[in-house]
Amino acid sequence: MLHTINKIGVMTSGGDSPGMNAAVRSVVRACAFHNLECYGIYRGYEGMIDGDFVKMDARSVKGIINKGGTILKSARSKEFRTKEGRAKAYEQLKKAEIDAFVVIGGDGSFTGAMIFNQEYDFPVMGIPGTIDNDIFGTTHTLGYDTALNTVVEVIDKIRDTASSHNRLFFIEVMGRDVGHIALNVGIGAGAEEILIPEEDLGLDRLLDSLRRSKKTGKSSSIVIVAEGDKIGKNVFELKDYVDVNMSEYEVRVSVLGHMQRGGSPSCFDRVLASRMGVKAVESLITGKSNFMVGLKNDIIDLTPFDQAVKGKSKINMELLRVSDIMSI
Repeated sequence: MLHTINKIGVMTSGGDSPGMNAAVRSVVRACAFHNLECYGIYRGYEGMIDGDFVKMDARSVKGIINKGGTILKSARSKEFRTKEGRAKAYEQLKKAEIDAFVVIGGDGSFTGAMIFNQEYDFPVMGIPGTIDNDIFGTTHTLGYDTALNTVVEVIDKIRDTASSHNRLFFIEVMGRDVGHIALNVGIGAGAEEILIPEEDLGLDRLLDSLRRSKKTGKSSSIVIVAEGDKIGKNVFELKDYVDVNMSEYEVRVSVLGHMQRGGSPSCFDRVLASRMGVKAVESLITGKSNFMVGLKNDIIDLTPFDQAVKGKSKINMELLRVSDIMSI
């Protein structure tokens, strides 16, 4: 069924990521360009249930393209996971005469949008915003490039201390299910080893690698650990194991945590957000729905929500080989 689109809602959902504000700005200004009304939905699906909407125009989003976080706030909604919660959200949207919405978030946010679309035939589009880059259908999610630059900068500073004190640093980065961040920053920052969920290095092989590094004259080492790595229960267990088996190293752990999510978005993320926002609005106008906007071979394209949610993003195997060569 083809819907007439006059008012579009936009919201951010789940964990924040740099570039979300740039995407909100793009959606709002694309609506203004096409003479559509746009409403910001505060606090994600929770705000949708409460009817927390505000009308936005081109001037409402001035000065936000460079800001991290999200001006629309974000929240995880348990109520929206229920049929009753989604019914409340639908009533609020109809009451405000909103005809479609764009959700900027991750796979959980897209799952909610997909179910909502199935239940109410309500036009929805998704923009992937997560620093983990773990969504199928796009080579880059919003915030991923910024996170890489943030983490590399921090690792460069830690290396100064590591080399000054003959220390081995385990640095944990985000990546519960995939190792995109760990693999790329590990190469970019010159790490001696990179531990990711996709590759089980094993404790013995880790020790062998560190010993080889020591023999070749390296007085300090950096090991990047994705939080979802399966070698140990956690990064501190890895530290304890090396402490016991390699007393020549003074071992330290740095867990970078949420600092990876913050900060001003990179130029790449600002441009990507701008392209994705325009594509989302123009796709809704032409009758498309239930898709995620993504980047493929530098072309902005659409992927059905069910594929984006069920598919698995894959690491670049060439980067693994490059990592092995660089760490010699």
